[in-house]
Amino acid sequence: MIRVVLPAHLRTLARVDGEVTLDVPDPVTQHSVLDALEARYPMLRGTVRDHVTLKRRAFVRFFACEQDLSHESPDAPLPDAVATGAEPFLIVGAMAGG
Repeated sequence: MIRVVLPAHLRTLARVDGEVTLDVPDPVTQHSVLDALEARYPMLRGTVRDHVTLKRRAFVRFFACEQDLSHESPDAPLPDAVATGAEPFLIVGAMAGG
């Protein structure tokens, strides 16, 4: 099971508390995790990535194992610690402004 931590506004939208767990088939990638997340919580479609291009939204970042994975290929395997459920995959709303 993959553990996913969502930002507060997406937890509210999905009506969940804390992190969610997902059954994701191998290989575990950003793409497969997001596919599973959107399949289980269809109300999140379009909030993390674009409906058509499936690219990450500009103000959304992905982290795992203390690494920023936001600019990695969505089809690159995630760290083993995430694939085994030892560490969560974090979806974070980025801050902007000045």
